[in-house]
Amino acid sequence: MKVLQNYVNGKWVYASASEQIPVHAPSSGEQIVFSPRSKVADINSAVDAASEAFEGEKWKSFKPHERGAILFEMANMIRESSDELAHLETLDTGKPLSQARSDVEAAARYFEYYAGAADKVFGETIPVEPGILDYTIREPVGVTAHIIPWNYPLQVASRSCAAAIATGNTVVMKPAEDTPLTAVKLAEMFDRTALPDGVFNLVMGYGAEAGAALSAHPFVNHITFTGSVETGSAVMTAAARNIVPVTLELGGKSPNLVFADCDQDLAANWVVKSILQNAGQTCSAGSRLLVESSVKDDFLKKVLERMEKTVIGPGEDDPDIGPILNGTQYERIEEFMNAVHHEGGRFLLGGAREVVAGYEGGYYFQPTVIDGLSSHSKVASEEVFGPVLSVFSFDSEEEAIRLANGTEYGLVTGIWTKDIARGHKVAEKVKAGQIFINNYGAGGGIQMPFGGYKKSGFGREKGLEALRNYTQLKNVAVRVY
Repeated sequence: MKVLQNYVNGKWVYASASEQIPVHAPSSGEQIVFSPRSKVADINSAVDAASEAFEGEKWKSFKPHERGAILFEMANMIRESSDELAHLETLDTGKPLSQARSDVEAAARYFEYYAGAADKVFGETIPVEPGILDYTIREPVGVTAHIIPWNYPLQVASRSCAAAIATGNTVVMKPAEDTPLTAVKLAEMFDRTALPDGVFNLVMGYGAEAGAALSAHPFVNHITFTGSVETGSAVMTAAARNIVPVTLELGGKSPNLVFADCDQDLAANWVVKSILQNAGQTCSAGSRLLVESSVKDDFLKKVLERMEKTVIGPGEDDPDIGPILNGTQYERIEEFMNAVHHEGGRFLLGGAREVVAGYEGGYYFQPTVIDGLSSHSKVASEEVFGPVLSVFSFDSEEEAIRLANGTEYGLVTGIWTKDIARGHKVAEKVKAGQIFINNYGAGGGIQMPFGGYKKSGFGREKGLEALRNYTQLKNVAVRVY
């Protein structure tokens, strides 16, 4: 069985220890490859390479548009290899093939977007007093660490490392131990470009070992992490010891607010899509449905009708829903489901494992709708990370806003109404980093700043705003007379 290698300083290398991590296909549970179980020594090698490359004259001599040219080349290679990358992403994550294809196109667009931005990172002049020319320069921060989640490995890897390289930084990337395949392909593509050795490095391993060592490394100058609140807190603690900035994109318990005057068919389509995409294993999943009381029954009927038609199966067959990543994630969902009755909830649909013929080794879960819960219950307020929708009703805008803001998270909110003035008013009062009115997702949102309030994290990825993560501001004041 194939054993993957790390990519450090322009070379493919085995980890310092002989231990390996088995990687399994979620659709079947079968093992597909081994990845290296990298330790502190491997992280040290990668960070040293990135640090030397950053300080080296070869990378410093790259003009901004030349950095952009490499990123354009990456975008082209991603599109040329779209079929292979989509199948690898589906094999690795279990997600439906059409969703993996969308992820591949999004990855290409991230490289394309930041390629175009590479020579457009500007400083400014500041009027101080006569005789003083004062100006600012945005400089790269240095070595950037990228700890990638397992649910969207190709997309998240692309959006963060493309922005970092566009602004002149070097990269050490650690993919999730469950889903390393497309990260390896990205490294292979970088290896075919003119990028100097050490600018992009890939090290695989467990989060508690390789990830922790990377977060705590004194030569790392910025950390980008996407994952759980608990791990994000550990990353931030490690970074604080070195006074290193972090960008954290953590959990979500995102609501869809459905008002009586909305286009109910449009809203129902998006409510279902927002919770079933990637089997609900999405930080921005619309996992809470808040419906105006007067239309709750009719709207729920539309949602249930759509969910009942959902096809569940292996990602390679391109169903509506693929498998849960692994047994650990499935058991987490099951714990939440066991709490439903104790918390006064009732299942309107689903709530159990689905056995798929021929793929009994995969963990499939039925689309689930739960009503009757308290808004403060465990299931309604904590991130389940599965295709599980909790339903609530409201009688006024004020109550809708209170329910929307009633969790520790604040990542995404969908608002459904034909009254645009109301939509803006509610958006102003909802505590979330990204608001959608009469849509949810906006085609991947490559250009749209993305991040959360409260325990959903801080800092913003995507769009031009993300470039701020990877630059530091220098002020220069010159006396000219």
